[in-house]
Amino acid sequence: MNKKPLRIVLLLLLIAAAAAGWWYTKQHDEVDASRLLLYGNIDVREVDLTFNNSEHIDQIVVQEGDRVKKGQLVATLHTARLQAQLSAAQAKVSAQQAVVARFLAGSRPQEIRKSRAAVAAIQARLDDAKITYQRTLKLQKDKAVSLQDLDDARAGLNTAKADLNAAKEALALMLEGPREEDIAEAQAMLKVDEAQQALAKEVLDDARLYAPADGIIRNRILEPGDMASPQKPVLTLALTNPLWVRAYAPETILGKLHPGMRAEVSTDSYPGKAYQGWIGFISPTAEFTPRNVETPDLRTRLVYQVRVYVCNPQDELRLGMPASVSIDLQQSRSSAEQPISDCPQPTP
Repeated sequence: MNKKPLRIVLLLLLIAAAAAGWWYTKQHDEVDASRLLLYGNIDVREVDLTFNNSEHIDQIVVQEGDRVKKGQLVATLHTARLQAQLSAAQAKVSAQQAVVARFLAGSRPQEIRKSRAAVAAIQARLDDAKITYQRTLKLQKDKAVSLQDLDDARAGLNTAKADLNAAKEALALMLEGPREEDIAEAQAMLKVDEAQQALAKEVLDDARLYAPADGIIRNRILEPGDMASPQKPVLTLALTNPLWVRAYAPETILGKLHPGMRAEVSTDSYPGKAYQGWIGFISPTAEFTPRNVETPDLRTRLVYQVRVYVCNPQDELRLGMPASVSIDLQQSRSSAEQPISDCPQPTP
């Protein structure tokens, strides 16, 4: 049997298959060359919520899985001790305000009239002391009184003069009012008391814990009755915005990527569904880098972290979920400079 024609046919078939494979590979590479496919996982930021006080927890009003809004109350502390501290601080402020008001108002009219009456009374006593002294002096010259009586009259006169000077000085001080230094000191003390009151109020306000951003309660770490402190997280909050895919791109493709490029994200959980996204961050440093990069082949093994932000309007993406990112490498620079900055809010 002549096997030569059969060999020729087989050879032609092999050549045709190789040509078809070359054509398919060429077409497939051209398609792949226009798009970049990266693989990664959904990632979010998490926040540990803590009280800024050391006190027993009164209540926690959220559970794991609850969706919360920014500013929503999530937990409270016992406030009896904190409220007492605030009340004491408020009382000190009220007392010091009265001191400052008294200094600024000066002496009351009744006090001034009383002081003037005291000056007039002492003046009358001084006049009487002068008359007594003159009479005693004259009698002593006639030897009608002793020298002791004269000394007593002179002492009474001097005492009345001193009392009058003191009463006049007191009246002058009352008319002039408090010293500026005393007023300044009282006002400074008032500021100290007001600062302590503000601090006590801030401490009381810190007994209420609020969500710092929109998110989902992931962990409920402490319970009512536990002692909270700034070092002990009470809840863990997973932030739902922003949401991104943490992927890695080879060093050879970095020249074709830049922040702002549009991307499509897909997952195995929702096959056929694409989520809008954009490149928000490209790491400036390589990862999985060999210790000694000596050859061009080793340099191609460098990878860089790429963060692809993604919209999640139906709340379908979850932390850690595997995801694929498809990026059109031929998109225009102008379209990449206008990323999707605002995503629709998740639907309930």
